[in-house]
Amino acid sequence: MENGKDTRIAVITIIVEDRASADGLNRLLHDYGDYLVGRMGVPYKPKEVSVICAILDAPQDVISALSGKIGMLPGITSKTVYSKVQGKP
Repeated sequence: MENGKDTRIAVITIIVEDRASADGLNRLLHDYGDYLVGRMGVPYKPKEVSVICAILDAPQDVISALSGKIGMLPGITSKTVYSKVQGKP
């Protein structure tokens, strides 16, 4: 974690529609693992998608970078929600 930078709590909600992109997504989440508080994934077989919620405690620029990279993966839709709470880690 970056020392001295204010962090925020954020949740990135991810819908995986193309399983071929799952490896790229998992690689990104692993790369940002120092900021990952937790993650929950639920496969929804009737619609052949998976829904993942990733909770982060990170500086704003780190959250934005990860969110942007996830959004560029084909077959994946994501949305980020930020808490108003800020502070040191």
